[in-house]
Amino acid sequence: MLASSIPLSLLFLLLPLPPPSLPVIMTPDPAVTWVELQGAPLSHLLLSPEEGHLYVGGVDHLYQITSDLEVMSHVTTGPHLDSPDCLPPIVPQDCPSASPTHNHNKLLLMEEGQGAEPGRLIVCGSLYQGICDKRSLSNISQLIYQTSNPVDTQYVAANDPRVSTVGVVITTENKQEGGGVVRLMLVGRGYTSKGPGDIPPITTRRLYPVVPPRRAFSQEEELGKLVVGSYSEYNNHFVKAVTFSDYIYFLFFRRDMWHKKEYRTYASRLCTSDRSFYSYVEVPLLCDGGYNLAQGAWLGNHSGKPALFVVMAAGQASTPVATSRSALCIYGMAELDAMLRRAQELCYTEGGRGSSGQEEAYIEYAVSSKCLKLPKGSLLEYTCGGEHTPNPIASAVPVQATPTFISTTQLTAVITATEAGHTIAFLGDKEGQLHKVLVRPDGSGDQYGNVMVDRGSVVSADLLLHSSQQHIYVLTNSRLSKVPVSLCERQADCQSCLSVRDPYCGWCVLEGRCSRKHQCQRHTQANHWLWSFGPTNQCVTVQSLQPANQSKEEQTQILSRHVIVVLFIIYFIHSTHSKSSGFGLSSTDDDDTDGDDGGVCFRCLACVNSVWRCNWCPVDQLCTHNHSCPNQHTILNQRVRQLSVCNCVELFVWNLSFCIQLLSTCAEERDALTLHLALDVRPLPVCLRYTGVCVCMCVCVCVCMADTCFLCFPVQLYDCSAGQSDCSQCRAVPEEYGCVWCPGSPTPSCVYNQSCLSTPTVCLLTIRGRQLLTGQTSDLRAFLGSQPCYTAEEVKDNQLVCETGSSNQTGGVPLRVLFGKAERTIPHVKFRYLEDPVISEATPAESFYAGGRVIMVMGRNLDVVQQPIIVVWVEPLEVQRVKRRRRLALLTSKQQLVFNSTMTTVSERCSILSSSQMTCPTPPVTPEFKVKGVWFQLDNVRVHYESIQAKSFTYYPNPELFLLNREAPDVPYRFKPGGVIAVEVYQNFPLGINKEVKAQLGDQECEVKTLDNTHLYCEPPEIQPMSVDDSNKLETVVIMGSLQVDLGLVQYDSNSLVSPVPLAAQIGLGAGAGVIILSVLVVILMYRRKSKQALRDYKKVLLQLETLEINVGDQCRKEFTDLMTEMMDLSSDVGGPGLPLLDYKMYAERVFFPGQQTPPLSRQLDLPESRRQTVEQGLQQLNNLLNNRLFLTRFIHTLEAQQGFSQRDRGYVASLLTMALHDKLEYFTEVMKSLLQDLVQQYVAKNPKLMLRRTETVVEKMLTNWMSICLYSFLKASTCLSSVAGEPLYMLYRAIKYQVDKGPVDAVTGKAKRTLNDSHLLREDIDYCAVTLTVLVKNGVEVQPCPVKVLDTDTITQVKDKILDQVYRGAPYSQRPSADSLDLEWRSGQAGHLTLSDDDVTAVVQGRWKRINTLQHYKVPDGATVALIPRSQSSSGLGVNQVFQTGEKTPMLEGEEEEGLRLWHLVKSSEDPEIPKHRKSSMRERERAKAIPEIYLTRLLSMKGTLQKFVDDVFVAILSTKRAPPIAVRFFFDFLDDMAEKHGIDDPETVHIWKTNSLPLRFWVNILKNPQFVLDVQVTDSIDAILSVIAQTFIDSCTTSEHKVGRDSPVNKLLYAREIPRYKQLVERYYSDIHSAASGCYQEMNSTLTELSGMNNLVALHELYKYINKYYDQIIMSLEEDSSGQKMQLAYRLQQVAALVENKVTDL
Repeated sequence: MLASSIPLSLLFLLLPLPPPSLPVIMTPDPAVTWVELQGAPLSHLLLSPEEGHLYVGGVDHLYQITSDLEVMSHVTTGPHLDSPDCLPPIVPQDCPSASPTHNHNKLLLMEEGQGAEPGRLIVCGSLYQGICDKRSLSNISQLIYQTSNPVDTQYVAANDPRVSTVGVVITTENKQEGGGVVRLMLVGRGYTSKGPGDIPPITTRRLYPVVPPRRAFSQEEELGKLVVGSYSEYNNHFVKAVTFSDYIYFLFFRRDMWHKKEYRTYASRLCTSDRSFYSYVEVPLLCDGGYNLAQGAWLGNHSGKPALFVVMAAGQASTPVATSRSALCIYGMAELDAMLRRAQELCYTEGGRGSSGQEEAYIEYAVSSKCLKLPKGSLLEYTCGGEHTPNPIASAVPVQATPTFISTTQLTAVITATEAGHTIAFLGDKEGQLHKVLVRPDGSGDQYGNVMVDRGSVVSADLLLHSSQQHIYVLTNSRLSKVPVSLCERQADCQSCLSVRDPYCGWCVLEGRCSRKHQCQRHTQANHWLWSFGPTNQCVTVQSLQPANQSKEEQTQILSRHVIVVLFIIYFIHSTHSKSSGFGLSSTDDDDTDGDDGGVCFRCLACVNSVWRCNWCPVDQLCTHNHSCPNQHTILNQRVRQLSVCNCVELFVWNLSFCIQLLSTCAEERDALTLHLALDVRPLPVCLRYTGVCVCMCVCVCVCMADTCFLCFPVQLYDCSAGQSDCSQCRAVPEEYGCVWCPGSPTPSCVYNQSCLSTPTVCLLTIRGRQLLTGQTSDLRAFLGSQPCYTAEEVKDNQLVCETGSSNQTGGVPLRVLFGKAERTIPHVKFRYLEDPVISEATPAESFYAGGRVIMVMGRNLDVVQQPIIVVWVEPLEVQRVKRRRRLALLTSKQQLVFNSTMTTVSERCSILSSSQMTCPTPPVTPEFKVKGVWFQLDNVRVHYESIQAKSFTYYPNPELFLLNREAPDVPYRFKPGGVIAVEVYQNFPLGINKEVKAQLGDQECEVKTLDNTHLYCEPPEIQPMSVDDSNKLETVVIMGSLQVDLGLVQYDSNSLVSPVPLAAQIGLGAGAGVIILSVLVVILMYRRKSKQALRDYKKVLLQLETLEINVGDQCRKEFTDLMTEMMDLSSDVGGPGLPLLDYKMYAERVFFPGQQTPPLSRQLDLPESRRQTVEQGLQQLNNLLNNRLFLTRFIHTLEAQQGFSQRDRGYVASLLTMALHDKLEYFTEVMKSLLQDLVQQYVAKNPKLMLRRTETVVEKMLTNWMSICLYSFLKASTCLSSVAGEPLYMLYRAIKYQVDKGPVDAVTGKAKRTLNDSHLLREDIDYCAVTLTVLVKNGVEVQPCPVKVLDTDTITQVKDKILDQVYRGAPYSQRPSADSLDLEWRSGQAGHLTLSDDDVTAVVQGRWKRINTLQHYKVPDGATVALIPRSQSSSGLGVNQVFQTGEKTPMLEGEEEEGLRLWHLVKSSEDPEIPKHRKSSMRERERAKAIPEIYLTRLLSMKGTLQKFVDDVFVAILSTKRAPPIAVRFFFDFLDDMAEKHGIDDPETVHIWKTNSLPLRFWVNILKNPQFVLDVQVTDSIDAILSVIAQTFIDSCTTSEHKVGRDSPVNKLLYAREIPRYKQLVERYYSDIHSAASGCYQEMNSTLTELSGMNNLVALHELYKYINKYYDQIIMSLEEDSSGQKMQLAYRLQQVAALVENKVTDL
């Protein structure tokens, strides 16, 4: 119980806060700090969580910045010579459009280190098609990886500054490459119109491990990508990429091609472990209010649950342009994942339809896949998809959200933080503001503040929160700002604290301060921390309290209950801040101060500055509540300020004896200073002086009256003059003490800077004259302007040397010399003061202990310096250990450390080269010393090395080298002239020292050739040098700066020096040896260039292939004999009308409009009769307009300039023009040539080798059609030329079909045992037998038996197809009945008739699998009799195959179901998990690994050997030079040669590529892959797979690159590795013969074209008019802008056409 008679009074007052609806205050807050950076607009910001460093990427600049916004490193990344139309490396001669181009930063990511390996910074720019490099996280100027010659798979980012690129780095298990981890980067990039057009929107790039031949950032075959049919139509704009749980999410907006073709925002998801993108699924995000374009996003927490915060803007009409209307919408990750899973499940098991029957999930991006009906639970079994699951999946049902916050200014960025369980969003906008929004649990938001960060500048989407949660880093156009999340401490009272309505801030009642919740000690208890948004937010105010505090040692009687509360609170605070005394003062242990009294001064200050009215007794070192001390001098609490008026005040200095880092004698002295100051109204400067031997003292200074002292403060006394006897020691004093060398009277000394009249730059000025010793020396004085120049040396009769002083301004001043009262000047001569020297760069930043390494220093005004010196401050390591123990107490009390005046320095004089350059050799330092600092002393200007480039100078141990003769150091090393001396390195060399190392052999130099971490190689002179000391000993010394390493003695081989061989023989031997050495060196260099492993693999693969072909030779010969027997019968039919060539109309239809069900050639003009005549008249006028070359070229160029004119539209328009102008092929050819000349002009300015590589323009498709028209006659059979291309092509087709049908073919998957394509190889060993059926064929009234060979494993439909092939042998496929229209009837005996079907009640069902019926199932024996009968209406079977009008036959997809059962034929799809299901356009099919077991490769080789003759016949027929090539080919090849000559292209490879792209690639490959374009045949999926391999072989044969194979080479290259070089010779001879033949005559060509003309079609004109109508205004404007078009009234004539065709209202 405490008792006291002191009356206490306490009054509580509750003050209500103003209403919460306060206006939002926008302030340019002074607490916001920023740094201005180059490279506007700055685009990306990254924070390293470990180091806390910031990385900023902008245009041509990259920065590394500390958390306090200090620039650590700055790298320039551009501009460089580049063009988006050219592929790197950029050669100006090959890329005329290249110009200095800015490098926009597109990606800035961090790659975590592996083990001890440090992390790396990934930087991708817009230059060189978006390549990336890796830099050190600790120093971005250090490049870790950069490619100088990137390949097309290394193009990562978008090459257009306006197109977005996002990325994310992941680390997963490396299951495919033998364990470990693999680090990948997934990149999303928008569509770019220039550069490589085949980069998908989302790709996977390899980061680690990268083992040759792999490349970093490469898009490898086994890594996934998002395949898109027509990327330009979708036009994805990526916003964010994040990882969450086991998934990767991409946020983007694109055109919704499935619905209304409006732009919508989507979120897509991928499994982290999914390398093939099987799990790709996306869902639209809907933000109510029409906000459809995402601008920024952040993955944070809302109400404790993960959520995606997205700022969206309303789009302008149907464009991707954002308006100022913006909103923040929040999407819970749980809801988002649920919607994504639902879309997957519906597409897996319900065909994409929901319970209502509506399509809720579908396949996006125009790929050949569709939603299936797999068994229930497929999603659980294949969470991340599989080869058989459909993809990419898109949800038609969006995830919906209500806006949390709406803004009239476009929002661009968002980041969230969680404070005391509340979610706070910070939103950046287009005007440079940062909005602060409190997000409620219900999703609503309250904006409580705005901060103007950078007015008028867009806030970048990369908002970052510091790891301490105290600040936000905001990136704007040219500024990086650091914005505090709150400023609670600014509010002094409760009312202002709660009125500011900052959710971070609240009033801590017991501590009486505005703070964040966790900073208030009792925040867990109710009403101890008041929150402005809380339900109870009333302030508690103490109006009066007396006394305000009470010592616990004094007893007080408690009169009231309320007093107990107050006293308890006070005592609680005492207790929590004190170890023992309860005065808020931490006791100082003697051990902490290491026996010194350094902590006493600060304990005194803590005592008298406390809020508890405590007093200090300095003599007793006691903190007490008493007002008097046992001994004299009581220092009262600072809160007692009742000073009476007196005439003088005593300034008492206590503890003056305390010294830091000094001799112990100082500690024994006890001294005190008393200074009497007269009180005055004006404040006067006080100069406190003392005498003593101590250089530095820590004292307490108090203002005292009698024995009572007030106003104590710490003072650190430093005597500049003590121990600083000369100028160098004075300059070594730390700058914070302000000591300078003052040369003034009476004697020069080291004093405080304000005690010296000037701070001169030590510059010695020499004045020459006559009779300077006139009078007394003391009367001789010199002045520069008004500043004295102090005499520095003894004055001579003709010379005076003085030291100049400093000047506060630059410019010239007169020189005056005073002889007593006489003054002399030099007329027209002035002494000039210049600016202080400045150092901007000093490299290198390291040296070895021996010193002497040359530092190259760059700067300004360096030639002004008279004594440039580099100084190194060192300190013994033992002293360092002692000081570390003695400073412990000072560090804990935050006292500033003081350096000892007797510091040790070593220095070297520098050499001035120019005003901007000087060199400084590094001083030597012994390893027993630690380097404390390095600076440059430029006369009186000191420049610390750390201040130059924000990095310190480092000393390393001296490099160490092994002796040349390590086993016997005393024995000389024997050297044969002509060789090199190899020196092993023991201790590594510093970086960049290669050019500084020299080797000396005797009196001559041993030229250093190579220097690395392990060896030094030097080449001695051919003739033995002389010894340095005229002895016979020849020493080898390596010199690095001041370091000289003796490597021992060297002895030249005497046999080489003195030879009995005659001189002529020596010369001959020398020449021969030189030739041999040169040859060996050449061989070694060539050998090193080639990859040893690649060569070994190549030979091994060739040997294996040769061995396999020998092993299967017998089988091939047998197969070939059977095949030739079969084909001989066929040849007799082919020679005459048996070749089933399509007529020209059908041929043109399939070539011009591939894949269309009803092409324009087969359509009629669908018009009402009342309008037909008018429309046809208008179309005829349009036909006349098309015959105007100016109109046609303007029309084509205008269409191609439209953004919505897709690549598909270009091809379609080109084919329509071909049809419309088919009756004028001569004119069509001239227009095509004119357009091709423009195309050549474009590609010559870019990269000429890329011309005609793809069909991207109208003229390229026109060329394809033109070649197809002109070469049709070459495909037709002829009586005089039997070896035309049509017949060998048909023979190849029949041979393939015959071979495929001899082996089993799976009707469901399309895989076959006999094939050339490994992806279509049936790898299971299927037991099958050949069966010969007797088929009853009705021929008129007769019924004749016909034997047909089938397999017992064939399905009934396959049997029917084989029977039809045999019965209708040689007949066109279109003229025979379909297999689906006939039934197969098995006849046995008189009444035994059984109709066989693929599916009936006898079908075998096992679980969820149903097997298709085969002959084996029905047990049909060999020799059985069957017949084909017309199918009755009641009969129904399973249609396994689908036949399209083009003659293609595709297998049934794996996912097709009947009654919930999965169908299978030979193998179940689940039994073959390694082989992906067949999709013709699937990228995965082509990207599979190519490793094939020998048994499977044997099957492929067997098939290849059997078909080899027919493949050769086709290639020879196409490339034969025994007859004149088609006139069209000669004509066009001559045109290409002329174009190359016209544009100065003399590279034969470029012209070869042009010819290949125009004929083999554009026409023949198309015919080889699709013989149904020429022949009336059925191409099954198995045949198509084989033809694809043959076509690819043809493509490889036409390339100029060297054909090398390895283990990872595609199978077709392995199969035809030996034949491709032979085919290449055919191609080269074909091109060469055409080039050397007579040029194609224009007249002959025009005659040929006239014969082919015809086929005018009004339907084509009507289809063309649809495009005219779509882009009517643009075409009219283009025609009106052309002066020639105006004269011909082309726009007017087109308006007439529009008026006739569709009654369009014009200006007529």
